[in-house]
Amino acid sequence: MSDRSTEPDRTDTEPAPGLAGKRALVTGAASGIGAAVARRLATAGAEVVAVDRAAAKVEALAAEVGAEALVVDLDDPEAAAELGGRADIVVNNAGMQHVAPIQEFPADVFSSMLRVMVESPFRIVRAALPGMYSRGWGRIINISSVHGLRASPYKSAYVTVKHAIEGLSKSIALEGAAYGVTSNCLCPGFVRTPLVERQVAEQARLHRVPEAQVVEDVLLSRTPVKRLVEPAEVADLALWLCGPGTASVSGASFSIDGGWTAN
Repeated sequence: MSDRSTEPDRTDTEPAPGLAGKRALVTGAASGIGAAVARRLATAGAEVVAVDRAAAKVEALAAEVGAEALVVDLDDPEAAAELGGRADIVVNNAGMQHVAPIQEFPADVFSSMLRVMVESPFRIVRAALPGMYSRGWGRIINISSVHGLRASPYKSAYVTVKHAIEGLSKSIALEGAAYGVTSNCLCPGFVRTPLVERQVAEQARLHRVPEAQVVEDVLLSRTPVKRLVEPAEVADLALWLCGPGTASVSGASFSIDGGWTAN
């Protein structure tokens, strides 16, 4: 028998370590996971386009990492459609949250969340794929959530859109496979973002308990690892998906949830 390694040969569609020459579009880049991903990809040499509706914050982030800032409200899918054209990497991260029982959930908010977190990502990817196909390489990374895999009460819109982005991601993976394009979801639990920290502070004031108790007893009640996920952890995984050796990593959902979905 041959003594050759069973590791498959590298193909010329796999990039060398580092992302020099790659254009990466990151939505929701003004803070939290989006900012962490933008920083990480810029550090790896990518030409980063940071997108957010918060003009001052996204422009500050762009100045910090040497990125291009685009102020776009993804509640307008037509505006989103203009973003993807020259991207080698798309990170669909922008999102929003609203908590209410279904019978009280505002219909306009539900529709807005669908536009921001499903239709606009579809429009961006739709515009990006022809260029990726012609170049024989592309990476679609969708920031899903543990709620793309599990449901929670009072978050009907969020659970719906995250399940939808999981399905879209898998369809992209199937269609892009022949062209060197991969598509995956990252599914974090509660991440230490400004939104989550505000929720913790509000709950602590409301119940007159320490913030650490809110984190452990409320947010992490179903999570064996009793700590919030750091944005940098999500960014590290996003960077890995853009690196060498990932040509066959596609159509997957990566849980970063401290064991929540293991229950």
